[in-house]
Amino acid sequence: MTPEELRADMPALDDAIYLNTGAGSPSPRRVVEAVQSEAAYHEYDAPVGAGTYGALFEALDETRETVAAHVDTAAEDVALTQSTADGIARIAGAMEWTPGDVVVRTDQEHPAGILPWQHLRETRDVDVRVVEAGGGTVDRDEWKAAVDGAKLAVFSSLCWTDGCRLPVAELTDIAQDAGARVLVDAVQSVGQRPVDFEAWGADAVAAAGHKWLLGPTGTGFLYVDEEFARTLDPAAVGYKGVEDPAADPHELKPDARRLEVGSVSPVPYAGLQEGIAAVEEVGFDTITDRVERLTDRLKEELGDRLVSPESYESGLVSFAADDPEATAERLAEVGIRVRSIPPTGTIRASVHVFNDESDVDALLDAL
Repeated sequence: MTPEELRADMPALDDAIYLNTGAGSPSPRRVVEAVQSEAAYHEYDAPVGAGTYGALFEALDETRETVAAHVDTAAEDVALTQSTADGIARIAGAMEWTPGDVVVRTDQEHPAGILPWQHLRETRDVDVRVVEAGGGTVDRDEWKAAVDGAKLAVFSSLCWTDGCRLPVAELTDIAQDAGARVLVDAVQSVGQRPVDFEAWGADAVAAAGHKWLLGPTGTGFLYVDEEFARTLDPAAVGYKGVEDPAADPHELKPDARRLEVGSVSPVPYAGLQEGIAAVEEVGFDTITDRVERLTDRLKEELGDRLVSPESYESGLVSFAADDPEATAERLAEVGIRVRSIPPTGTIRASVHVFNDESDVDALLDAL
């Protein structure tokens, strides 16, 4: 599939210039059709055929296998969630916390990577340390000092604020050498470039399919290393997370699946599978080459307004504006979708493979 063929299959692009994939992407028709087909099957055919639960379990297992293959891990190391925030919160709720435990995060985290630790600070007297990561730069000595004695280190593989990539494997090694577990927010990475969750070495990685993977909202997934998973005591336990629901006492599943609870709709996950298929058909060589070329074009014309690095890091490009929120609203009025980033007081444009030169030029003309 070419980028042009993908673009032609996305009806939302008929009505607007869409440069906001970092928040959430419109889906191609094939994704919506997969969702509709799955809904019809589970409501019309499955009840009198494979059975409601037989069809449900098969669909969820298939999704787990599709996700696992895309991020280079085993299916049993993947739990299906509703979002990145959901996955991060499940880890926070499953770890044992005592007063004085330390969580380390960067200052560039999305609220999904901030709020759980604020809550633990207020309810469990957990200490939260914050390390600067602006521009993708993390001082290694500062990071090493911060994670010394920490229970958990949390950071994003790609910062949502300015599109900078962090050295995941290196920061993970430093934190784990200090005895900390590592949780990575990878939602801005999946779908932009190839990712190998196991190669990163992190204990857990949370992501979702509604951004760069072109899937529906509600399609999160969480990788958990098996050794780490065995230490987790889920805050919520249901039949999906145990070996035998009829057993008393029950036994939790030995892997990431212990963090799943009960029945969830398989319908959006069919869209996630189709979104992953579309991304893989276009291919990451094509995606990264096109996104780099388009972001270079945008950055060059932004000049000294550019906040993101001049060199290519990702499809996220942040730039300065006198009133970011008002500017984003004004752009929306003329059919150009970007977003303001309140923590940094900037505007962020997201460039994906379905975008083209005319989108970039329209944004520049409007600015």
